[in-house]
Amino acid sequence: METTKVKRTPLYTSHTALNARMMPFGGYDMPVQYTSIVAEHHAVREAAGLFDVSHMGEFFVEGPEALDFLQYLVSNDISKLYDGKALYTVMCNESGGIVDDLLVYRFNEHKYMLVVNASNIEKDWNWIASVCNHDVKLYDRSDEMALLAIQGPSSHSILQKLTGIPLSEIKYYHFVAAPASSFMNMDGVILSHTGYTGEPGFEIYCNASDVQAIWDALLKHGKGEGLLPAGLGARDTLRLEAGYCLYGNDLTDETSPYSAGLGWITKPDKGDFVGRDALLKIKANTSERKLIGFIIEEKGIARSGYPILNDEGDEIGIVTSGSQSPILKKGIGMGYVKNDPAYTTPGHKILVSVRSKRIEARIAKPPFHKQ
Repeated sequence: METTKVKRTPLYTSHTALNARMMPFGGYDMPVQYTSIVAEHHAVREAAGLFDVSHMGEFFVEGPEALDFLQYLVSNDISKLYDGKALYTVMCNESGGIVDDLLVYRFNEHKYMLVVNASNIEKDWNWIASVCNHDVKLYDRSDEMALLAIQGPSSHSILQKLTGIPLSEIKYYHFVAAPASSFMNMDGVILSHTGYTGEPGFEIYCNASDVQAIWDALLKHGKGEGLLPAGLGARDTLRLEAGYCLYGNDLTDETSPYSAGLGWITKPDKGDFVGRDALLKIKANTSERKLIGFIIEEKGIARSGYPILNDEGDEIGIVTSGSQSPILKKGIGMGYVKNDPAYTTPGHKILVSVRSKRIEARIAKPPFHKQ
């Protein structure tokens, strides 16, 4: 029986030296936590956290028809991008299901970077190649590149110590390809202002050979500002508090962007793209299920796969993400339910079946931690 070898990021030995609890995720052996998920979560909300997210995939699309191809590939309107701008979007299959959610970065009219989920790298690459009928070249640089995310109120001041680029001038969902002279004498560094935690922060894309030096420098300069290394455990509770979807849980090949509340990144008026016809039918279907957020009103945590019920005890949906909110000190979650105002309106009550018990929850619109 053939087994798939689990990969390691270039920072694996740093994680083990910090006594991180490691586990497989997206084909990589990744740190779940270093001290505790709650401590790392609060560090990001109150100061800063440093994440190794080098397991993410980076594809480059280059060529005279790069713009046209990406317009056909994804749901959002790539023509709205300009040099140094990024956007969030999804790739859909012909049935309108989500192949993956991703970020698209524009360097110039003929060069773009796609950042895809680690668990979908091979799947996405094969999908993109299969629908590509434009004059472009595709490059998978996932193994050559590393990625760090520094998130939290202190992230700006900590990262600023490593670069002469004025970070305050990098607007949200914008990025800068840093000259070597402006970032630790390193070539190929990209500083991006996005995030997956609900806090201000930056991503640092770099050559895999340079990431150790950047990791060490950030931990050194951030020590006095409350910076902690943070694992995937805190990353999950942070993104759930903020109401961000996780592929494989809240988004799948069978989930449409309209069901997932992602109609704002779905632009059928821009012209033809993969899945457009199916999405127009889905949009018009009022019975399509909807993704909701909820807060548990009593003791208990809703986990992925738990049934969602109405007052009569009838099953109306299923939980896709759930955890304990370190900020609210309550259970929170997201899940898909029937498209009925009684089940989708904030403030209304639902029930979640937790093992043999039915616990009460209140429908709420994220971000949860700001309520």
